[in-house]
Amino acid sequence: MSMIAVFAALNVVFDAIIIPQFSSGVWFGLVYLIVPITGIVLGPYAGFLSTLMGVFVGHAISPRGIEEFLFTFGAPLGAMISGMLFQKKWKVVFTYYTVLLFSYFITPVAWQLPVWGMWDVYCAYLVLLLTIGFIRLKGDRINPFKNDLFLYGFCAFIGLEADILFRIFVFIPGQTFQSIYGLPIEVLQSIWVAGALITPFKVAISTSITALLGSRLARIYLRNE
Repeated sequence: MSMIAVFAALNVVFDAIIIPQFSSGVWFGLVYLIVPITGIVLGPYAGFLSTLMGVFVGHAISPRGIEEFLFTFGAPLGAMISGMLFQKKWKVVFTYYTVLLFSYFITPVAWQLPVWGMWDVYCAYLVLLLTIGFIRLKGDRINPFKNDLFLYGFCAFIGLEADILFRIFVFIPGQTFQSIYGLPIEVLQSIWVAGALITPFKVAISTSITALLGSRLARIYLRNE
């Protein structure tokens, strides 16, 4: 419980900090920097709870519209996915990605948006499929990530993109682009282009930080358990 509280407090701080130059894209605050580490260190369920508490308080401290509380569930889900991958729960993660991507592509308005606008999500899904295929081919006892940098980076990358995918699911298949924001297709297309350039940059930063610090934090946590 103490570790959940500590990471929740960290999530509050990172979520409440909004730097105008970096506020565009999927995330307004800096919570994306701490989400994967939270899930990996605490595990999927404690990580989900800790991140959920953190982002809700962070959003209350730095308000960005009541509708953003709906989208912010993506961050706890991202932490959960990172934690699940770290515990080798591949099937759940694969099902999550497949269902949400399928829901997006059967939504008519998605057909009018640039296909390449979600290139980072496609990359995450492809990397996930290749990893699962390698494990099935070689057996569960084979570890495709012998280097901790790759393991923690992989979990962070897939978790962050899972967060993005949830927000896209709420925005497009969930029809909030119309019911809440009333956005015309021209504005949606602009959002897709901007997101394709800015959001992957943030993912790369968080993935690098998690790869470098994740193993150290996990060892400290396990030592204190």
